[in-house]
Amino acid sequence: MNCSALLAKIDELQPRYLAYWTDICSIESPTSHKPGVDAVGAYCIAHARAMGWTVEVHEEDVAGNAVCITMNPDASGAPICLSGHMDTVHPVGSFGSPAVRIEGEKLCGPGVVDCKGGIAAAALAMDALAQCGFTARPVKLLLQSDEEGGSRWSDKRTIGWICEQAKDAALFLNAEGFGGKAVLQRKGILNYRFTVHGRSCHGSKCHEGASAIAEAAHKILALEQWKDGAGLTANCGTIEGGTTPNTVPETCSFVVNIRFATAEQRDFAEAECRRIAESSSISGTTCTLERVSYRIAMERADRNFAALDRMNAIYADAGLPTLVAGASTGGSDAADVTAAGIPCVDSVGTRGGGIHTVNEYAYIASLAESAKRMASVIWCW
Repeated sequence: MNCSALLAKIDELQPRYLAYWTDICSIESPTSHKPGVDAVGAYCIAHARAMGWTVEVHEEDVAGNAVCITMNPDASGAPICLSGHMDTVHPVGSFGSPAVRIEGEKLCGPGVVDCKGGIAAAALAMDALAQCGFTARPVKLLLQSDEEGGSRWSDKRTIGWICEQAKDAALFLNAEGFGGKAVLQRKGILNYRFTVHGRSCHGSKCHEGASAIAEAAHKILALEQWKDGAGLTANCGTIEGGTTPNTVPETCSFVVNIRFATAEQRDFAEAECRRIAESSSISGTTCTLERVSYRIAMERADRNFAALDRMNAIYADAGLPTLVAGASTGGSDAADVTAAGIPCVDSVGTRGGGIHTVNEYAYIASLAESAKRMASVIWCW
């Protein structure tokens, strides 16, 4: 099915959606800032309604509200879903004023790649499809509100709602930042807090105490041994505790960030965390363990590889670059979608770098590139 007119329409509309992209990135929306996340959602909703598309909103008290925008809601074909998350990482003000700026061929600011660029590209793709007369199936744009926290703020309700909205989809394209490959496997993430208790005393009599920090160090070293190249890692970024240099501290805590590739690795990691918490290298210390957050791994699924094969056939016919299947060490909502049995290809958003830093940037040309990846698949599926 020829889609040359569709691709030309995307190039024509690109300036309008560069403004859309700039606007939503200028609304700073860290996960914990519900007013900002909801303001991004409100912008996208207003645009969708102006286009004549339908809107559903999943409301949350603490997390931002998730949004489903549907084009062709009454069409008979199975829907294709496009998805991105509205939340970002850094506190409001971290990027200065203005938060978003153009520097040559780059757009710089919060979420330009992760993941508001993908949202703008999806909206561009849908507009081009509509203007080219596409009516064969519903197209859904699903906007997640607390992805950066692994849906912890909503207690997984937002991602559960998104999976429910997508349950009958022929394909789910997640518009995370594009790194040169279609991501079909992702790590899962566990965060565990170890709180270590000991006996405090004056630093000059340290032999009389039982240092919680020293015991925490033993536990961290034990966790570090997981870095065996098999896809399971554990990292501790900080230790919290202690008051003065000349005091043996009574308590301290640290959070370990665990990345795993399979459910078997997850089970091993959880059992090892319990074992390490229950054992003591320093007499007089104890430890309590709390699971802070969890997101599943995106494990290999044949239906995802089959979907990518079909996408690449479409790209080859359309004269677009084909995509290589890849994996990522980062977590993603694509894992939950895959676990729900929905064919899913991840990381078809905008292209750039500096993700999760205050130097995040995206190549402006990648807005149209991403929209073409999404729109051509929908047109020809």
